[in-house]
Amino acid sequence: MKKHRILALAAVAAVVVGACSSGGTASTAPSAAASAAPSAAPSAAGSAAASEAASAAPSQCGPTSVGDGEGALNLVAWPGYVVGGTGGEQVTGYDWVTPFETATGCKVNVKVGVDSANMVQLMKTGQYDGVSASGDATLRLIAGGDVSGVNLSLIPNYKDVFEGLKNQPYNTVNGVSYGVPHGRGANVLMYDPTVVTTAPDSWSVVFDANSPYKGKVTAYNYAIYIADAALYLMKTQPDLGIKDPYALDQAQFDASVALLKQQKTLIGKYWGTAQDEIDGFANGDMAIGTAWLYQQNTINAGTGKKVASVTPKEGATGWSDTWMISSKAAHPNCMYKWMDYIISPKANADVTVYFGEAPVSAPACVEAEKQSPGWCEQFHAADEAYFKNIYYWNTPTTDCLDGRGPICKDFDAWTQAWTEITGS
Repeated sequence: MKKHRILALAAVAAVVVGACSSGGTASTAPSAAASAAPSAAPSAAGSAAASEAASAAPSQCGPTSVGDGEGALNLVAWPGYVVGGTGGEQVTGYDWVTPFETATGCKVNVKVGVDSANMVQLMKTGQYDGVSASGDATLRLIAGGDVSGVNLSLIPNYKDVFEGLKNQPYNTVNGVSYGVPHGRGANVLMYDPTVVTTAPDSWSVVFDANSPYKGKVTAYNYAIYIADAALYLMKTQPDLGIKDPYALDQAQFDASVALLKQQKTLIGKYWGTAQDEIDGFANGDMAIGTAWLYQQNTINAGTGKKVASVTPKEGATGWSDTWMISSKAAHPNCMYKWMDYIISPKANADVTVYFGEAPVSAPACVEAEKQSPGWCEQFHAADEAYFKNIYYWNTPTTDCLDGRGPICKDFDAWTQAWTEITGS
């Protein structure tokens, strides 16, 4: 134990800490501000703590250089994000981790997260160096002091990242960036064409009480899905005044919950993991519902079933995941090297084409086109107009994200309501 502690301290010391600034530099170790943040922010809440972090967190100090890798890197990630190498997921024909390990000497081990709440809890243990966090987790991690700001000048490939992915409210606080983007995409409407014979163009098929697909509808079994109902109401019931599906006052929240309770009568089975939905469509239990393109790609590649998907006319929720470094990282140099590597052209193309999402830069698109011609056009990689209609996951807070003040329902309330809706 003593030897382990000495090695950990030596690893942290390898990152040279420089001066504070209010711009793009940040810290790999907790600053006084992070230490003052709630050390045990609610596991399922972005509430006041996250709101305060988003509005009041001061700038943090950042490293001035990155030293040699410490030999190991422990990650928490979504399925399909860390494939190959020593301890990544093993998928025949795919491996973007081994080149990183060879170049850096950092042996990678990944813990695949179940959902954002699970990933937040895993990061709180201090056992992991970094995480691929979705927008419904990032502010919770920042508020809890579980992640540190990042010195973007130490990540050379960041300069090529599309401007639409930089300085986003779900991962940037008071000018301090808390990570680098992984990729982005929409939560699409996936369907089985042998059951849904006319391609849908609206989310109404999964919300309307008279949907012909009753018993075959599926939905993501997580509280953030309330935003999908809110988005549908934002487009179909404008009198509710919803401007941001993650910023719901009591009346807007009640309407969204009521719609989801109505939807419950249509649901055959919710899906909690990507594999749940893959299996559900493969065996015919599910025929239509929200999905990531990862599920579509996996089903079409090897289950004998063919499915299709659309982004409905109302728009969609979506994700723009962020690689974040733990404030307790035992291997910070390796984590900095990973953050630069995963947005490098070839690696980013590998992971985003495999998963089914848009690469983060024009150079990554060049590589993606080599693997799948037309990929970046299909996934709107550089199309900011398209993504203006995609509402990235964010953390609902009491202080409304749309600027209306402290009248919105926080993620605690969302979680409680979701339990009531699903009966789980």
